Amino acid sequence: MSQVMPQVETALGPIDVNDIGMCLMHEHIIIADWDMRSNYEGYVDIEKEVPKAVASLNKAKERGVSTIVDLTPVNLGRDIHSILAVSKATGVNVICPTGFYWTEEPWMHGWDSDYLSNYMIKDINEGILDTGIKAGIIKCASDHPGVDDFNKKLLQASAIAHRETGAPISTHTTVSNSSARDQVAAFKEFGVDLSRVVIGHMGDSSDIDYLEEILSNGCFIGMDRFGLEAFLPTDVRVQTVATLCNKGYAGQMVVSHDACSFQDFFDGEYVEKFAPNWCYEHVPRDVLPALAAAGISQTDIDTMMIDNPRKVFSKKGSY
Repeated sequence: MSQVMPQVETALGPIDVNDIGMCLMHEHIIIADWDMRSNYEGYVDIEKEVPKAVASLNKAKERGVSTIVDLTPVNLGRDIHSILAVSKATGVNVICPTGFYWTEEPWMHGWDSDYLSNYMIKDINEGILDTGIKAGIIKCASDHPGVDDFNKKLLQASAIAHRETGAPISTHTTVSNSSARDQVAAFKEFGVDLSRVVIGHMGDSSDIDYLEEILSNGCFIGMDRFGLEAFLPTDVRVQTVATLCNKGYAGQMVVSHDACSFQDFFDGEYVEKFAPNWCYEHVPRDVLPALAAAGISQTDIDTMMIDNPRKVFSKKGSY
């Protein structure tokens, strides 16, 4: 009897985890505030931005990328129809998110973690809006306020959805505080299977002791902001990944950019000037060759780019 492979949901439907291939585990296609989009015509020209995203993602596809994980939370402007359009046009698998961003919003205060988790569970089990596209991963985030009471409620909601559905969790952290430590502690408290968690943006740090501390919990870490030179130069990021590979941690790292084809945080021309390599093709074009030049084996590179994403989506725990 042939073994049935685990599947992961994508914008184009479920695929076997073995078909994920080279995967960028932390990206965004379009980030644009829905309140602004709803109130101001032309706030973002989606008819112009979708083709730009297609062209950018096709460049990564030409360099071997088969799948990306879009980690745009609901309240950061998740746009499932644009995700679908870009995935259809490129043939690149896009694993879609559910979950809420760290930003404190008035409507969230009146609801507890169980209530908030219901929205995530619906996205995972039933699908997003009227598309039938099911979320394949839960996004949660802690930023400069750290894991305060409000943020901990969002982490608990994510944990409830994770336990109910088995979907993995991927996070946003900052290196300026202890949010990664506090996220791990909260996930332990809330019964999360840490082997199904990617603690994000750890590549903004070159503190090997700190990174090993987080890795010791059995989670994955995201070395996932390549191209954001203002936070840490590429050569330092490469050396940090290489050092951790040499210490035996290739099996717990994923490599990506946290790039956006369009985002409304800054003017697009400004982004092109301060982060010209902040794009989907930077890792396969520049970073992977730099890791190889630093002595990292193709086996370790494949582990980070292919095997680890497959592991994240293969196991369906913790129920």
